[in-house]
Amino acid sequence: MTNKSTFYASMVALGGFLFGFDASVISGVVRFVSIEWELTAWQQGWVVGAPTLAAIFSALLVGPLADRFGRKTVMIALAIIYLLSAILSTLAQDYMSLVLARGLGGLAFGSLGLAPMYIAEISPAKRRGFMVSFNQMNIVIGFAVSYFSNYLLLNLSTGGSEIATTLAIDTQVWRWMLGMELLPAALFFIGASIIPESPRWLVRANKLDQARSVSKKLFPNSDAAKMIDQIKETVKDCDVSVKEQFSEAISKRLRLPIMIGIVVGIAQQVTGINAIYFYAPNIFEQTGVGTNAAFAQAALLGVTNVVFTVIAMLLIDRLGRKPLLLAGLVGVFISMSVAAYGFSQASYTLTPQAVTASELSESQARNVKDLLDHSFNSDTEFKDALKSRLGNAEAQKFESAILANSTSISAWLILAAIVGFTASFAISLGPVMWCLFAEIFPNRVRGMCNAIVGIFNSMASFFVQLVFPWELETFGAATTFLIFGLLSIISFTLIALLLPETKGKSLEELETLMGTKRN
Repeated sequence: MTNKSTFYASMVALGGFLFGFDASVISGVVRFVSIEWELTAWQQGWVVGAPTLAAIFSALLVGPLADRFGRKTVMIALAIIYLLSAILSTLAQDYMSLVLARGLGGLAFGSLGLAPMYIAEISPAKRRGFMVSFNQMNIVIGFAVSYFSNYLLLNLSTGGSEIATTLAIDTQVWRWMLGMELLPAALFFIGASIIPESPRWLVRANKLDQARSVSKKLFPNSDAAKMIDQIKETVKDCDVSVKEQFSEAISKRLRLPIMIGIVVGIAQQVTGINAIYFYAPNIFEQTGVGTNAAFAQAALLGVTNVVFTVIAMLLIDRLGRKPLLLAGLVGVFISMSVAAYGFSQASYTLTPQAVTASELSESQARNVKDLLDHSFNSDTEFKDALKSRLGNAEAQKFESAILANSTSISAWLILAAIVGFTASFAISLGPVMWCLFAEIFPNRVRGMCNAIVGIFNSMASFFVQLVFPWELETFGAATTFLIFGLLSIISFTLIALLLPETKGKSLEELETLMGTKRN
């Protein structure tokens, strides 16, 4: 019978795929729109971070709306928003219209919290961690598919094929990258339309016959009746206003789970994951490998993400949530420290051969003549010198080619560090956070609590995405990655002190463990 719950969990987790695709497809787009529209570092940050800013409002609204109207209804609405955003982003005519279109898509990011909530509510306790991880698995598959899609479209755009010219892929490749989202958005709409409503929400809405019918599809009959009785005990006082839910969510009794949720939600972001995911090609271009190789290496991150998320899914109900989190944070610290060291050892020298290989015009070559054979030990100083000679727009246009021909760095060390970071995140903070959010809050205010901690998670994510281009431009890659490493140590300490283990317990038993059960 659990095959039914597995199927429905897979349908709902398509929302995770959409988030992963929508969020990471911009990693390929931002370079092209930055050149086409001559964007500043802050404007690049807004193009990337706009959906996450909108997701703050989504996180605030989706939980309470799901409690009021049902999980299924809200998920259908989110699917429609994803579709509209994909269409408008693809057709964007300028910087602001792209930011607004992507911001609209961010309103659908509420699926990130709603999908794990729904999956947890239809899953047997012994398999809940595994099944909730479906959502994270789909997120990382979405990342991987978008990276590969971007890479293939980039190669097609530069291959000189007739189809690329006919479809304008050679001149508008970034629009094709964004347009690919339409297919998964349509699939999510279909999936959200065929799932049943959560039995826990149905009991809460006093639709007991429907709740029993759904439960019998999801669980063995002997367990279904027992589950309905347990749910009735925990939801008998759930019919309260949003104001009352908020008051309870911030009450002393829920202080521990809310604090845990905020700490884990912020830790997931400030350790740098979305800087890596959303700017991966930009980061790899800093090592001088060139645009095409940078896109290929970004695709490698997608594969790593999928592999280690599968490992996390297999381990989360065996080892538990806390050991995975702590081990992953140690890996994050080591990886970021290695990346910081690798970038700190780089040197940059513009040679006559580099000028020729970068295909600078005669006038541009004359402008940088005084830089020839002068070595820089700082990426920021080297790029500032280029900007002062070429101007911001031209320096940005040729940056990848110049770095590819002027950089002396252990590119493989940087790649290993970033892959190690991705693996560490994928086995810990990625899937475990969503599992915890679906577990640690009591049923009667789960939507509100998810909204609160989701706001902190989205705010941290938006901040990282917004400032990352500015950090690279101002502090350089070495210092930026070192900051992420130090924040992982702080996160490790707080999680080690606050988080109890939750594996193998029913949602009702966890209310007792977390001290949130009403007497």
